[in-house]
Amino acid sequence: MTASTTMTIRVSPETKRKLERIAGETRRSKSFLAAEAVSAYVERELEIIDGIRRGMADAAAGRVVSHDEAMAEIHAVLDAAEAKHTGKS
Repeated sequence: MTASTTMTIRVSPETKRKLERIAGETRRSKSFLAAEAVSAYVERELEIIDGIRRGMADAAAGRVVSHDEAMAEIHAVLDAAEAKHTGKS
């Protein structure tokens, strides 16, 4: 069994009611669902923070492209997708 620890959180009455509904519909405990939600949130936020840090390191190291270059690449990808979608090459 996975080790765990206990936390106490405060949520609005509406959120509690919604969590109770989900728990009933899924036959899971409120604690299980809350732990899953916190875990997903933490993972997502850490990915965002890590991405920002990588971007800042790239910028500091000069690994950047101009706005015009980025937009040209985006438009090229969109144009290629549109051509593929409409059957034009």
